[in-house]
Amino acid sequence: MNDNPGAAPVQTARELKAQIEAERAGVPFLIYRDGSEDQRIFVLGDELDRVTVGRAGTTDISVEWDTEVSRLHAELERIGGDWTVADDGLSRNGTHVNGERVVGRRRLADRDVIRFGKTVATYRQPLAADLGETEVATGVLDRASLTEAQRRVLIALCRPFKDSSGYVTPATNQQIADELFLSIDAVKTHLRALFAKFGIEDLPQNQKRVRLVELALKSGVVSPRDL
Repeated sequence: MNDNPGAAPVQTARELKAQIEAERAGVPFLIYRDGSEDQRIFVLGDELDRVTVGRAGTTDISVEWDTEVSRLHAELERIGGDWTVADDGLSRNGTHVNGERVVGRRRLADRDVIRFGKTVATYRQPLAADLGETEVATGVLDRASLTEAQRRVLIALCRPFKDSSGYVTPATNQQIADELFLSIDAVKTHLRALFAKFGIEDLPQNQKRVRLVELALKSGVVSPRDL
């Protein structure tokens, strides 16, 4: 559950690892938090063509903790290889994608943010994401393409995720500066270069650092041994 869909989620290392593994599987999935703020991943496997969402325990994705969700709130349906979301008047409070209320049926794209009541889910379609990122990332997501200083900053950014089971966020600029004996301005300069090299400079500011950690670990530019 997340009342601020624009904010980057606070993740544990275990949760980040689960996301990376889900992406590597190449199958669409939904990622959201339950009433205890624990991360949940619902895989939209090939065996599924229709998924119901609601507060009733009989729905496929049951969000019983959210009182703003109707018993049967919305449906996800696979049509022609793409997943869509539809409300069609099922819910009292509506279903929203990227802040817009769904009228009828809407086709989902990778990283669309869906809100059912107070519950926010992100739709992931890893194969589509990989195709979209390839042009930007070709020849970039490897160690040789980074300067030694950039790689040290990247490792310091990722360090809080080493063997952590609690909630963690990427290292702050001050923490990176203290570890590497750099100025804050130097850290910012290296991070701007890294955002550009990983093709995420256009993301909202509050999402860039978490996404950079995800890409660094997923691509192997930073390995667990580096942390």
